[in-house]
Amino acid sequence: MIRIGMVNYINTSPIYEVWKQHVKRPEWKIIEAAPSTLNRMLAHDELDLGFVSSYEYAVRPGKYRILSDLSISANGPVGSVFLFSKIPIEHLSGKRILLTGQSDTSIALLKIILEEFYQILPEYKVGEVFDYRNYDKEVAAVLAIGDEALRLKIQDSYPHRIDLAEMWNKRTGLSFVFALCAAREEFIQSDPDSLREIWSTLLNCRNDGLDQLEKICESVAPRIPMSPESCYHYLKTIQYDLGNANQKALEQFFTYLIKRDEADGKALPLKFFPDN
Repeated sequence: MIRIGMVNYINTSPIYEVWKQHVKRPEWKIIEAAPSTLNRMLAHDELDLGFVSSYEYAVRPGKYRILSDLSISANGPVGSVFLFSKIPIEHLSGKRILLTGQSDTSIALLKIILEEFYQILPEYKVGEVFDYRNYDKEVAAVLAIGDEALRLKIQDSYPHRIDLAEMWNKRTGLSFVFALCAAREEFIQSDPDSLREIWSTLLNCRNDGLDQLEKICESVAPRIPMSPESCYHYLKTIQYDLGNANQKALEQFFTYLIKRDEADGKALPLKFFPDN
């Protein structure tokens, strides 16, 4: 049994919906979870490969290799990674920000934007985004990602909304890579042929999914809920490749993390399977 982690947000649907329809391989076990859960599982050898936060690779680069040409990225607004704030961003120093526990990458990106770009030092707290009003009245802003962020966008509770990918792009001129598909080095050494077959299948699913994106949106949009048209607009903003531009963006993110002592210096240069 080969254990494959898949993020359970609709932003993976151009890959995952095709996989569910057409890939019938019982020995390939899909495990759905939020990015932070998949990060932990991959790090603890509970997965063989899967979509994880790009931050996870940066922290433990010796354990993994990146599957070539697969990512969840955005060159500009991503539409589902937001800081929702009651007050302007420049007034957040010393204020409490609630951080979703679902994404290590988004937390790291927010801290880079606030601390490196704006020289803002708030108080951070990790918690459940949709339950915080019941226990914490001091929260000034909320970091939400994925389907949670899409649902919060519909509400009118926060007059200030910052798309983190857009803010990163404005400051660096680069795209931002939120998630990678990574494989454990031990699995690569033990079964490279199976990994190559899974990698090829994921690429085929992605290509087919992008070709039938409107149909996929009709299927997955009710989960939020949102209209199929809004879903299509959202998914069209996401890039699923890891070409040269996204590799350069990933390297810049890792450079910040290494400078901040949040990542292993061996995260650079990037390591791929198959080798680039």
